Amino acid sequence: MNYETRDTYGIYKTNYHNGPGPQLMGADTLIGNDVYNHDEEDIGDIKEIMLDVATGEISYAVLSFGSFLGLGEKLFAVPWSALKLDTENKRFLLNVSKDRLQSAPGFDKDDWPDLADPTLASDIHAYYGTTQSKDNSTF
Repeated sequence: MNYETRDTYGIYKTNYHNGPGPQLMGADTLIGNDVYNHDEEDIGDIKEIMLDVATGEISYAVLSFGSFLGLGEKLFAVPWSALKLDTENKRFLLNVSKDRLQSAPGFDKDDWPDLADPTLASDIHAYYGTTQSKDNSTF
């Protein structure tokens, strides 16, 4: 599923800038989007988009990987800056192999970690090779 098929308000009928895809997007239209790696492997889908309410910035996306009919699902907090929107294929790209993702710090849907923990945020950014915002003590 992609942002155009989830657009219940007609937000994306008109493109007001020259770049690929819309410049601003509704978070709800991105939930459920597929995530692929640079080897063209399907590595999951976006389950949630998390905002830092203090700064108003997107902190990270929750990626689901390894699920078959909802069984064996593992969730990962992926820094938003690690994802790239592939507007041509209507999906996200994440520069990580399936093997590396399997060993990434993740969690069970029924046992979320304290994602506001600065140590956890630092570890996750280091894992994905992204830089933590200085204005933001979490992600």
